[in-house]
Amino acid sequence: MLLIVNLLNEGGAFFMYPLLFILILVSILIIKAFIQKESKEKTISLLKSITLFALVWGFLGHIIGMIGAFDAIESSDEITSATFAAGLKISLLTPVFGSVVFLVGRLGIIILTWVTPSNK
Repeated sequence: MLLIVNLLNEGGAFFMYPLLFILILVSILIIKAFIQKESKEKTISLLKSITLFALVWGFLGHIIGMIGAFDAIESSDEITSATFAAGLKISLLTPVFGSVVFLVGRLGIIILTWVTPSNK
């Protein structure tokens, strides 16, 4: 649990905690869609929008982090490869987490579409 909190903080709280909230929201929506008996089209449409937002939010965090890293490199006289690699690792946390949220949501959409009977 401590490792997860550390990764969330390393990736930047402004981007990682909203992604965590979106992951929880996506999970709740998927469970709700399985429980409800009526039409699931609205929930599936909402899941598509939310998961795409999570993916883009993660990549936005990556881009902003890289801009900050390049600013720091530019103002520094000397940068080691270890420092550069550590910065790259941290900047990749948000797109990875955004991609995980996207994939969880899309897997839920696939399963919901598969188990939902067609209206023919």
